[in-house]
Amino acid sequence: MKKRKTFRDILAALLVIFIALQFVRPSIPQQPVTSDIQAPPEVKAILRRACYDCHSNETKLRWFDQISPASWRVAEHIKSGRAVLNFSEWDKIAAPDRAGKLWESVNQAIAGAMPLKDYETIHREAHITEKDLIILKDYLNATVKDHPGDTAKQNAAKQQYQNWIDGKMNSAQLPKTLNGITYMPDYKNWQAISTTDRFDNGTMRVIFGNDIAVKAVHDGKINPWPDGTIFAKVAWDQLENKDGNVTTGAFKQIEYMIKDSRKYADTHGWGFARFKTPQLIPYGKTATFTSECVGCHKPVADRDFVFTSPLKN
Repeated sequence: MKKRKTFRDILAALLVIFIALQFVRPSIPQQPVTSDIQAPPEVKAILRRACYDCHSNETKLRWFDQISPASWRVAEHIKSGRAVLNFSEWDKIAAPDRAGKLWESVNQAIAGAMPLKDYETIHREAHITEKDLIILKDYLNATVKDHPGDTAKQNAAKQQYQNWIDGKMNSAQLPKTLNGITYMPDYKNWQAISTTDRFDNGTMRVIFGNDIAVKAVHDGKINPWPDGTIFAKVAWDQLENKDGNVTTGAFKQIEYMIKDSRKYADTHGWGFARFKTPQLIPYGKTATFTSECVGCHKPVADRDFVFTSPLKN
């Protein structure tokens, strides 16, 4: 009898707490739709079904989305989703960057990183099927603009190389991003651990890893990656000759990810940096640019925020 009374008391206490939580709900700002992506109906249907709840200002909350504490998680999804990509503010994305945003989105879907698994489990309609992916890929392929011909890219690469020979690209002081990360030229001596290409902007990329990263790959200890791991993702123009052979062209940019659980605790243990053009111009107008990086990598939080899958020998 005493045990039964204790059980009822616990249930009553939990019920009171649950009811009290319903009065503590996060605010989800209602923002205007300033513009929208222009796409074929079949593409828009997929985006609205699978993406718009978190990546637009047209969020549709179900009754179960508004029950605390689940509502706190939903609000966080929407806040971070809009920060990374908001289809309702498409006009705020520079025209040359729109294809890249779509490319990133589709590739995250292909990798299974989006929609987020805990969201998709409850919102089954958000699931992206193989048929959906084919539609999205075909749309991306159709929207990719022609890039400069091989001759123009080859000339750009030759001119860049000549500038390096002439010393015009040398700098007495290594550039530094606003969050304090200095350009590391030694990446050229690191081992390549993966590659990727970007058909949306005609570039190819090689991901290099320092000794700690390479050892982690060898030992199979990459989730989480050990402190001291550094990745350098280098992008070049992609050149293809008449025989179909692909080589690197002019340098475009380099991105770093540095693992230090304590130093970069606010960004999930990773320091982010990007240097653009041969002049190595640091990316970001303020030190908060790292929030953009974290937002992009958040879908792979279960892989220690790393998209790269090391190539196996």
